[in-house]
Amino acid sequence: MIGKKKAAKKGKRTPIGERVQFLMMMHPDVIADIKQVGIDEHRAAWDVMEQAAREFLRRRKAKRTP
Repeated sequence: MIGKKKAAKKGKRTPIGERVQFLMMMHPDVIADIKQVGIDEHRAAWDVMEQAAREFLRRRKAKRTP
């Protein structure tokens, strides 16, 4: 029997590190801008969002600390 290739599952990505999938809703213009930043910086959109979230949380924590 000639070897058959298994079809890759579409839509599944291997987690990077300990990251888990998280679904959110945003305005289409914001999503497009995030994707464009990723393209401009040769990064994934999730990486752009993770950086933005970390910066937001850092600023928020600094405001709350007396």
